[in-house]
Amino acid sequence: MAELKLTLVVACALVDADKRILIAQRPEGKQLAGLWEFPGGKLEPGERPEQSLIRELHEELGITVAEPCLAPLTFASYGYETFHLLMPLYICRRWEGLVTPREGQNLAWVRANKLRDYPMPPADIPLIPHLIDLLM
Repeated sequence: MAELKLTLVVACALVDADKRILIAQRPEGKQLAGLWEFPGGKLEPGERPEQSLIRELHEELGITVAEPCLAPLTFASYGYETFHLLMPLYICRRWEGLVTPREGQNLAWVRANKLRDYPMPPADIPLIPHLIDLLM
């Protein structure tokens, strides 16, 4: 059995004052294009998960997040065909700036119990019940 490379990706459920969660649609040309996901991305060498998430949220959405505003909630562990994904999911309810799609992605603010209405990558789907438990 071939060993799969472990890929560490960090994700965030941004939660607004109305308890809606921000999801972003993967743009054309990217792997899993058209699917909806929680914002975040791969860790750069030497980065801690929180540092990576702060960087990614600024790059992708133009917002500034302070590390104490990130609370770990759960994680996903999923074996894709060519790699194994490990993805911690953080919750964030406070940030500075207006959420703006800086990479041409579509954005949607969605109630936790409506997340299943949006097609998501297989690794993201098991995260939904944790968000429903927290926010509904």
